Amino acid sequence: MTNLKPDYAAIQRRRKDTRSPERLSVHYELERRLADRLRFAGRDERSRLYTEVYSELFDSLPDHPQKTAVDSRADRIVKQVRLLKPRVRRDDVYLEIGCGDALLPFALSGFAREVLGLDVTDALVDFAAAPANFRFLKTDGVEIPLADNSVGLAHSDQLMEHLHVEDAEAQLREIHRVLKPGGHYVCKTPSSVTGPHDISVFFDEVARGMHMREYDYGSLRGLMLKSGFRSVEFPLVVSGYRLATPPYQLLRGIERTLQQGPGRLRHSYLARFLMGITAVATK
Repeated sequence: MTNLKPDYAAIQRRRKDTRSPERLSVHYELERRLADRLRFAGRDERSRLYTEVYSELFDSLPDHPQKTAVDSRADRIVKQVRLLKPRVRRDDVYLEIGCGDALLPFALSGFAREVLGLDVTDALVDFAAAPANFRFLKTDGVEIPLADNSVGLAHSDQLMEHLHVEDAEAQLREIHRVLKPGGHYVCKTPSSVTGPHDISVFFDEVARGMHMREYDYGSLRGLMLKSGFRSVEFPLVVSGYRLATPPYQLLRGIERTLQQGPGRLRHSYLARFLMGITAVATK
């Protein structure tokens, strides 16, 4: 069994994970095995593996946080709706990329003509509770089965980091393709500066589980611009409220300083606030 880090209890409190060390270890070992299958697979094989590994992950872990954290999930949905609602138009299409249980598109269904949930598996979706204007779309992890210029707003939360590094740009190009001119992609992803943020946080210093890569402001902005987006901004968001949008160079300067600083500084509350990446990319 993997040795737990000395600060295990503190990390567990911050992450609000009440599972035993034994169950966390089971989770970690499973993610390591499944993640390695993805990391070392070729593109054609990965198109099949995304569905397989996530289905196995959720089927094997009845106590996975995405299945058990109902209260915190509901609170998170409220915050996400608060952030996204101003950008959703009633006559438009909303696309949730990596929709998971699809509760967010369900919650936004009253504000858009159609809400779409895209994922590699529908294992977490309660179709009996789905609104009439919801549609689930299955993906191989990269491709989006939609027409060009058909989506007004796309969003993902904790998705980019789960993509194989070779697939991230390809998916961004797909998002850019399906967005209407002037449409936005709101992408929330954990910062590598304050990571790791997957199950590895209890055992390692870097992400080795299902987070294929954790980004920083510089690498994410560069990838989005390379994929065709004409601009990228990084608003500071708290509880779904957009507080301010600092200049990119300021955020990047702070980021570089933190990257060179001690661990206690990188994991401080202030660092986690400033490095809480919410990107708004415009087509």
